[in-house]
Amino acid sequence: MQDLWSAAGLPTRALSRVRLIGTEPVLPSSFRVGTAAQSAIALTGLAASEIDRLRTGREQAVTVDILHAALEFRSERLLRIDGGNAPELWDPIAGTYQCGDGRWVRIHTNFEHHRDGVLEILGCANDREAVAAALKTWQAEAFETEATDRELVVAMMRTPEEWAAHPHAAVLARQPVISIEKIGEAKPTPLPPQDAGDRPLSSLRALDLTRIIAGPTGGRALAAHGATVMRIGSPNLPVVPVLVMETGRGKLAVHLDLDTTAGKAGLERLLRDTDVFIQGYRPGGLAERGFGPEEAAERRPGLVYVSLSAYGDEGPWGGKRGFDSLVQTATGINAAEAQAAGSDLPKALPCQALDHASGYFIAFGAMAALMRRAEEGGSWHVKVSLARTGQWLRDLGRLDGGLSCPEPSEAQIRPFLTVSDSGFGKLTHVTHAARLSETPPRWDLPSVPVGTHLPVWPG
Repeated sequence: MQDLWSAAGLPTRALSRVRLIGTEPVLPSSFRVGTAAQSAIALTGLAASEIDRLRTGREQAVTVDILHAALEFRSERLLRIDGGNAPELWDPIAGTYQCGDGRWVRIHTNFEHHRDGVLEILGCANDREAVAAALKTWQAEAFETEATDRELVVAMMRTPEEWAAHPHAAVLARQPVISIEKIGEAKPTPLPPQDAGDRPLSSLRALDLTRIIAGPTGGRALAAHGATVMRIGSPNLPVVPVLVMETGRGKLAVHLDLDTTAGKAGLERLLRDTDVFIQGYRPGGLAERGFGPEEAAERRPGLVYVSLSAYGDEGPWGGKRGFDSLVQTATGINAAEAQAAGSDLPKALPCQALDHASGYFIAFGAMAALMRRAEEGGSWHVKVSLARTGQWLRDLGRLDGGLSCPEPSEAQIRPFLTVSDSGFGKLTHVTHAARLSETPPRWDLPSVPVGTHLPVWPG
């Protein structure tokens, strides 16, 4: 926490207000996933409390329980609808397969166009056994390369040593975990005055143009501390229903088609009154539509623009598509976890730790940039990538015997759950783990289907 807090240019004295409860291990893993969860969530809570201190003068204590934080990193798994199970998260053919050279690949087929693209390469039916047989005719790296060239999402499993020797690993090692860069000039923008609302981020507005877990988690964290957050989706882009339910709390949810003139005009109107702009398009994707970081900052001087990517925007894999599970596979995490378990099969982390940590880094980076905007002015660009977050997780070190940690019991989980109404029924979900002493986090708006609201900021 101290390293990331200081790297963001924030005062170290604030760290004395944080209380971290509990010790590892809390989930079965050889990686310090509990420490990662606790640290990332505590950073967002402390940043919110620091904004509150600058606005009101009060100094709030921030408490994060390590088990609570780890469970929040599993939030999509723990979601329940009307007391029953949430919809299935994974497509039937998604997962790991062994290729003809004995190496493993992971395919991600939750979106129809990704699934159909993989099946087209393989020339087989949409059936797990057919996919397994077809991949036996491929070498793993050749299949990964072919899929990447077609802008699909596939990863070959590498050992930590193989990833360390990969040219992209060297590029990531030179980058900060959370990049916060000034990209334009603007007068200082004061934080909202004390009477603008009773929560740290009251009166601040954020646009959330992301899907899946990491980006939406960042927007949800801002909403938990009082920001008005608007999730923008396209009627032409697929979604994973359980993730819309899980990450939609506290947000307005609108549709805008950015491939149309009307959609671009709608986004431009919203942008004029926006403080934070979070986007998870592939690197360059929004710039092609006229809303890259520099263009957006020209339209809205003083904007905090946040970019999320899988592997960053530089280096041989800059712009490569990917998701948490694939990054774990490509960068040695699955192989390292398997080795610790004494297995030859790929072994995933017990949660989507790269997604969730990156989501809280998004919220933390945005709040750090808002504080710098208030002090020195300017427009700011915050960059987070899943692969760089994965390197941060590895740098936290490993746990001897961590895989022998038992799964949390229902009795351990129950205190951290709550039930709320939504546009999908009654949702049982994990509460937010960062507890602020004066302004406890909460979500004022229920999760609703994307497109429920109009693309207009509330009065």
